[in-house]
Amino acid sequence: MKTIKSLLLALSMSPMLATAAGMEGNHAHHDAAIKSAAGQPGDPDKVTRTVNVAMRDTMRFTPEAIVVKAGETVRFVVRNLGKVDHEMIIGTASELQAHAQMMRNMPADKHAGPNQVTLAPGQQGTLVWQFARPETVDFACLVPGHFEAGMVGKIVVR
Repeated sequence: MKTIKSLLLALSMSPMLATAAGMEGNHAHHDAAIKSAAGQPGDPDKVTRTVNVAMRDTMRFTPEAIVVKAGETVRFVVRNLGKVDHEMIIGTASELQAHAQMMRNMPADKHAGPNQVTLAPGQQGTLVWQFARPETVDFACLVPGHFEAGMVGKIVVR
């Protein structure tokens, strides 16, 4: 019953959260074009630049702040330099907070989405995202406990 309530809660939120949380049925990677206030999945053929991001067990990203241009499509090359799993998820502050709550409620649930990359220790992955308009959006690690420990960053879209 708790899982059903969590599923209904997830589906009542934005489509981005339902997809990012892997709630689309089989928990497989979902490539459908989702949109969020934070932007949308980017076309890898239209990448205008690459930003390297490191994740560490100090519960910090390097860099913690990134500046991009409105309309820009960015490839994030994300490396887990720690000894525990980490992830980078792009979203608005409210989307990330809601997703973090879902992760606390369902810690064993695996999820995937075009706005995130989840990596085991020593792994590297990529995330391609297009930023729509001037604003500040967030990124975070939503592995239970990491978000609460301050593993967050900002993307300033100019």
